[in-house]
Amino acid sequence: MKRQIIYSILMIIIFTAVTGIIYPVIITGISQALFHKKAGGSLVKEKGIVIGSGLIGQEADSATYFWSRPSAVNYQTLPSGGSNLSWTDQRLKTLADERKEAFIRGNLLNDTTTIPVEMLFSSASGLDPHISPRAALLQAERIAQARKFNSDEKQKLVLLIEKMTEKPQYSLFGEERINVFLLNLELDKIR
Repeated sequence: MKRQIIYSILMIIIFTAVTGIIYPVIITGISQALFHKKAGGSLVKEKGIVIGSGLIGQEADSATYFWSRPSAVNYQTLPSGGSNLSWTDQRLKTLADERKEAFIRGNLLNDTTTIPVEMLFSSASGLDPHISPRAALLQAERIAQARKFNSDEKQKLVLLIEKMTEKPQYSLFGEERINVFLLNLELDKIR
């Protein structure tokens, strides 16, 4: 019996060291060496100051910037999460209708415009930084007017949307998308 207790304690110590210290240190070292930017949170710096992360959406409600998809957690990272409303919940329909009306009104679109779903529903995490190229193009005229862009600057805006469009991962998974946070940073460079 005494031998089994000693053996059990020894196994706890060994597995704690292997799974709690050695393995995490090795994986952290590999990820920092091979994927330093991603392992560090894909932080975006401006003049040496961290202004955000390319992995986390941020709220932009100004007429002069592209709007992100809605967030059920107001872009709070702790805790992140979705609304957990089911498709049959009337509150979800009401919320989507309100968001559609606000998007149409805010972007000076006509009532028959089809609004991309990501502008009506939040993501499961509430932090998704991406929208579709169509959602960005629907916002281009509003931004051009708010920034008083001339025709050349409007053209640069459309080209910027095309340039910032990310292809599906490995040309296979997902859809084309644009990181709104990074797009808004590039938008400030148009002049």
